[in-house]
Amino acid sequence: MSNTPSDSDSDTPSASNVLLVTVDSLRADAVGAYDEDRSTPVMDGLAANGTVFERAYANGNWTPFSFPSMLASRHVFSEDGSIGVHSGTTLAEVLSDAGFSTAGFNAANGFLSSHWDYDAGFDEYDSFVANVGSDLYGKYLSTHPTVEAWLQVATAPARRIGQLLRRQTDDRPFLDTARMFDVEHAATDFLSETASQDEPFFLWVHYMDVHTPYVPAKRYVQEVTDDRLGIHRKLLAHTYTGLGWEVGDRTLSDLRTLYQATVRQVDASIGRLLESLETAGVRDDTAIVLAGDHGEEFQEHGHLSHYPKLYDELIHVPYIVDVPGAESQRIEEHVGLDSIPPTAAELVGVDGHPGWQGTSLARTITEGERPSPEPVVSVTVQADSVTKQPIPRTLDDGDLLVSVREGPWTYIENVDTGDAELYDRTGDPAQQTNLSDDPTPDQRDVIESLHSVVETHVATLGDGDSSDTPGEEDVDEDVEARLTALGYQ
Repeated sequence: MSNTPSDSDSDTPSASNVLLVTVDSLRADAVGAYDEDRSTPVMDGLAANGTVFERAYANGNWTPFSFPSMLASRHVFSEDGSIGVHSGTTLAEVLSDAGFSTAGFNAANGFLSSHWDYDAGFDEYDSFVANVGSDLYGKYLSTHPTVEAWLQVATAPARRIGQLLRRQTDDRPFLDTARMFDVEHAATDFLSETASQDEPFFLWVHYMDVHTPYVPAKRYVQEVTDDRLGIHRKLLAHTYTGLGWEVGDRTLSDLRTLYQATVRQVDASIGRLLESLETAGVRDDTAIVLAGDHGEEFQEHGHLSHYPKLYDELIHVPYIVDVPGAESQRIEEHVGLDSIPPTAAELVGVDGHPGWQGTSLARTITEGERPSPEPVVSVTVQADSVTKQPIPRTLDDGDLLVSVREGPWTYIENVDTGDAELYDRTGDPAQQTNLSDDPTPDQRDVIESLHSVVETHVATLGDGDSSDTPGEEDVDEDVEARLTALGYQ
């Protein structure tokens, strides 16, 4: 492989490095570039200078179902039926083989740990899965930033009283609940060291702040609302969410406010990353790719968080690429996140892996070439109860649901029962009216066509019986505790 384009025009924008920023649970309409009622200054700045994919869709409804596509351009369950990237080739591996320095910093999401091979290809990798103490309490506290977030919520009244008695104010989080600063510091150190060695790099940073429970610093809450969101209301909102209870309009509004404040918190951190690029002197040589791994539901279809469903609130995500020298543009065609690895590789002049399933969008970004109108497939697994714990991880844990987005249509099929849903997003963007209940002749044709796409995709999936693939019983205690802390156990 070569890291120098062989057939590109010299005037075509290109980059020497790639910074991939992924944000857990970030839905598209939480970013100003997708919803003018939102303000995310840093991400909006990237969008203003770069390419905004207006209809970008995750290939799964939650982290382990989405990330195989994002880092290995390999749909979840492909070939061996696993949720990891063991049988695939990651972007980091391809760029490392091409001579790039590589680093990945995941803010303690257990599903992105080395157990599922997400460290593959990285010279430096830290998932921040580390014990802070030998006792049981210390070990559990360190298992996931969400644990610390819940502690922050629970202890907030006492801390507030203490601050008032001491006449102190604190706009920072009580704890670095989502390892945001750990990730920032690690990334900054890597950039500084790599820049001094004058070698191309690939840096991946994954944020967890936007994942429930939403625990933003006070100043970010104040930036997104004029409402005084008291401690008791925060506690009430998080309690209802944690217990899976139905919430009223006021509590739902509070949750949305806290969620949007965490988005602003991540936005500020991304800004500091960009400043680190400037300080290292590599900003003008670096392609920046930003994406959410999936969205978040606020009862659009009856629930909170990201349970196994395939509607837009969970699948429509931001996808922005800023390449120095490339013109800003907005792309309306459907694209999937499986395009990230081949796109990133081509932007730095490296051949993609032949096993990658996504299509490169590099020429769209640098030359304005329109993407081919390919359907975007997404999957999830749903048990008898949508909220069943643990949330299904394997094909044996429930019914396989597959969605296809093509043109104005969203088609969702339960492969095991044959039940289907069809939505026309042109007139029904919230996907509330299932047209398959009484389809017109033209809609029957659409259903038949998209059903064939589902059949083709299902034929590529494995059964999960590969003896070379680590199973759920092999997950180490630290990773399991992190997943438990997320609510996945």
